[in-house]
Amino acid sequence: MAAELKPRATREAYGEALLELGARHPEVVALDADLSGSTKSGNFAAAYPQRFFNAGVAEANMMNMAAGLAIGGKIPYASTFAVFATGRAFDQVRQSIAQPRLPVRICASHGGLTVGEDGCTHQSIEDIGLMRMLPNMRVVVPADFNQTYAAVIESYNLPGPMYLRTGRPNVPFLYEQVPEGLGNGCDILKEGSDISIFACGIMVAKALEAARRLEKRDIDAEVVNVSIIKPIDADTVAGSLSKTGRAITAEEHSIIGGLGDAVAEVAAEQCPVRIGRLGIKDTFGKSGHPDQLLEEFHLTVADLVNLAQDMQKSE
Repeated sequence: MAAELKPRATREAYGEALLELGARHPEVVALDADLSGSTKSGNFAAAYPQRFFNAGVAEANMMNMAAGLAIGGKIPYASTFAVFATGRAFDQVRQSIAQPRLPVRICASHGGLTVGEDGCTHQSIEDIGLMRMLPNMRVVVPADFNQTYAAVIESYNLPGPMYLRTGRPNVPFLYEQVPEGLGNGCDILKEGSDISIFACGIMVAKALEAARRLEKRDIDAEVVNVSIIKPIDADTVAGSLSKTGRAITAEEHSIIGGLGDAVAEVAAEQCPVRIGRLGIKDTFGKSGHPDQLLEEFHLTVADLVNLAQDMQKSE
C-alpha cells in the first residue's frame, strides 16, 4: 500500500483523467446533469467549454444526448450521481446506450452509503446490480485514485458502453503509480491459503487491513481486488476459490446483484465453496456520517475479521 500518499477521492481521479483525455482526443466530449462540481467533470468544462454539455436536472435527456453524440462519432463521458445515472435514467441507458452498444462512458459518482448525510434518496446501493444486468455493459468499480485514473484513460479505446462507479470520500492509495490499465479486472493484492476475500471499491483497503489482523490470528487470507465486476475474471476467481476453499465478498452495495452474486455465480458453475457476503442487506440506507453508516451497516474491518473467523470455524 502506498501509505505515504495522502488519501484522495476516486471522483477526483475521474476529473483529472477526463481532462487528460480531452487534451489527447478532440472527439472526447463530456456531459453532466448540473453536478459538475461534485462529479469533477467541471475540470473538463473549464478547459473545453465547447465540448461540454450541461443537461441540467434532466438525467434521462443527458443519456439520450450522449447516445446521439456517440452515433455522431464522439466519445461521450456522461456524469451524474450514481443514484440518478442508474435509477432515473435506466430506460434511456438500456434502450439508447446498452442495446445499440454505443461507446458511452457513464461515470457515476457518489456511489454507496458514503454519500453520508444526503441519506437513502441519494445512496445508490443497487447501481452495480442494475448495470450488471444490462447486456453489453462493462461495470467498473476501482479501488483507489490511481486505478480510477487508469480506468478512465483505458476506457477511451474500449468498444461499447461502460459504467464507472466513483465515490465521494477520500480513500487510501493502494497502487503507488497509475497502472497501465485494469487488465482482466482481478488483482491478487495479497496471496493466502485459508480464505479468499474478494472486494471492490472502498472495501479493498478494508480487506487488506482485515487480512493483516487475521494473520495475527493464524488465518492466511488472500485479498483480491475485483475492479471489473462485469465481465468478471472467472479464471482468477475460480483459481482463488480452488486454492482456499472458502470466500468472503465485501462491497459498499446491496448483497443482491453486486459483487457477491457475481462471485457466487462463478463458484456455482466452476468451484462450489462456501461464501459469506459482506454488504448491505435487503434494506435502504439512512442519513449519517459515512463512518457511522459503515459501522451501522456492518461494513468495517472488524466485521470482515469476524466473518472470516466464523467461516473458519464452520468447517
